[in-house]
Amino acid sequence: MSISNIRNFCIVAHIDHGKSTLADRLLELTGAMPAREQRDQFLDGNIIEQERGITIKAKAVALDYTQDGQAYQLNLIDTPGHVDFTYEVSRSLAACEGALLVVDATQGVQAQTVANAFLAIEGDLEIVPVINKIDSPLAHTAEVLEEMRSSLSIRPEEVIMVSAKTGENVGEVLEAIVKRIPPPKGDHKSPLQALIFDSVYDFYRGVIVYVRLMNGSITKGKKIRFLHTGSVFEAEEVGKFRPLLGNPGAMSAVKELVAGDVGYVIAGIRDIHDIKIGDTITDKDAENIAPLPGYKEPLPMVFCGIYPTGESDYNSVKKAIERMSLNDSAFTFEPETSEALGFGIRCGFLGLLHMDILQERLEREEHVEIIRTAPNVTYEVVARDKEGESTFRIDNPAKMPDEGQIIEIREPIARTSLIVPADSVGVMMQFCEDRRGKYVRTEYLSTTRVILTYDLPFAEMVYDFYDKMKSATRGYGTMDYHITGFQASNLVRLRILVGGIEVDALSTIAHRDHAESKGRKVIHILRKEIPRHMFEVALQAAIGKRIVARETIKAMFKNVTAKCYGGDITRKRKLLEKQKEGKKKMKSVGNVQIPQKAFMAVLSTGK
Repeated sequence: MSISNIRNFCIVAHIDHGKSTLADRLLELTGAMPAREQRDQFLDGNIIEQERGITIKAKAVALDYTQDGQAYQLNLIDTPGHVDFTYEVSRSLAACEGALLVVDATQGVQAQTVANAFLAIEGDLEIVPVINKIDSPLAHTAEVLEEMRSSLSIRPEEVIMVSAKTGENVGEVLEAIVKRIPPPKGDHKSPLQALIFDSVYDFYRGVIVYVRLMNGSITKGKKIRFLHTGSVFEAEEVGKFRPLLGNPGAMSAVKELVAGDVGYVIAGIRDIHDIKIGDTITDKDAENIAPLPGYKEPLPMVFCGIYPTGESDYNSVKKAIERMSLNDSAFTFEPETSEALGFGIRCGFLGLLHMDILQERLEREEHVEIIRTAPNVTYEVVARDKEGESTFRIDNPAKMPDEGQIIEIREPIARTSLIVPADSVGVMMQFCEDRRGKYVRTEYLSTTRVILTYDLPFAEMVYDFYDKMKSATRGYGTMDYHITGFQASNLVRLRILVGGIEVDALSTIAHRDHAESKGRKVIHILRKEIPRHMFEVALQAAIGKRIVARETIKAMFKNVTAKCYGGDITRKRKLLEKQKEGKKKMKSVGNVQIPQKAFMAVLSTGK
């Protein structure tokens, strides 16, 4: 097929605005969805996506479409909508020339709508605006059109009104894709240049690389080279993504991929370190090939430790995480050791949902049992050392230097955009002030909706900010954020001690004003979960060398005099003294056993 008849596009929107449903209708109209397999969210083949009703991974599919007697190939990439998966969106945009920007007629422009629109504009993509759910009785299309005009500078006459649920006007979307989105640029006769935008690991075939060809071509048996690693492989199979029965992401082998195509390459790659998302593939012997503009490296801001539990061991967890990194390159990982939990892996994520989804995928897809430590963010520390002052970043509270060495601790600040109903502005402003937020500006999208912008400490957003924001706005509020830098704050390291020994897995960094209350909550939970021992166990929360909270687990009591009936009192006293001496000795040499459920109870509170 001629490159002029190829269109590469993605669908971007805020979460729950109907992107996956619109993708379903596009697949139906082009005949790509088998009649026997018609179901909602057809491209969301992952069981977690189906259960949660959200897209967590970008999906590519090739569609055959005929318009005015001309045959076209439409390469569609469906993208996630949650802020934690923005990196997936940016990778999809790099492989496309256009984007369908979907806005819900009942909810209007949302925070992630604006963020994704700006990502598409920065990527120089042609935007086709679409208003979805026009069939809903709650739709207010006139107001939504005005919001799109004022916030995104989109002219009302450019917007296509559709109902992805009923299929109304979806045909116009296909026509607009062909007419408005430009064909890809490139020359199939030039040396090979292909962008790796995703990958997945197959136990039988190795690493499967998802590519967008900018120039040149790939055929079976061709020798290819990865510019970043310098590795050379032979292409065993090339193909495109075409849905089949029971498999929405099925791969269909073809003879050749040429410039403009989106497809996959299988080259017998067994070592996952040979692949890097954003790398460029070229011919083995090609010289002076410039690497394609890759992706801006994601900056993980939420960190936690992942440790094996149950029947899983460290090696199985490590291999599972390495395989998962191929399919999700937005998280980082490195080995670490905890005195309480043993060998584990320190992982960095883009957000809390990103962390929860990856943990669930590890347990359900890789079949490993893990325990996760309390999430925390990255901090900058200015400390004294032998050579003077030094500045470094830490992602683990256990790495915090002694309090006497610390000059300053800086925390990450997130520029947060909150789109809320006008009658919730006061509540949200107070909510942000309570979270140590700094007011930036207020903008009115319409008479009923407002954009509030605050600079918030990212640590205040990690746990329950999103849930409480939804509650404060009766479910109508949305948010988007990006990290702007680090700012000095009055932070301390909160240490948890069990029997006088620090449990590094439960240590956290908190603002001094809230550290004591957090410490009390943690040790209160531990007192309920740690079983009684034969000796008294002290639970303490400390800031530096100062104990700020304490609970005590009383010793188990055994009636050693029960066997004494009658007789001289001195015999009972002798037994009691012997028991007392035994408890003293046990306390001096014994270790407190902290069960896994105690860690889970503390960590599940998110405190």
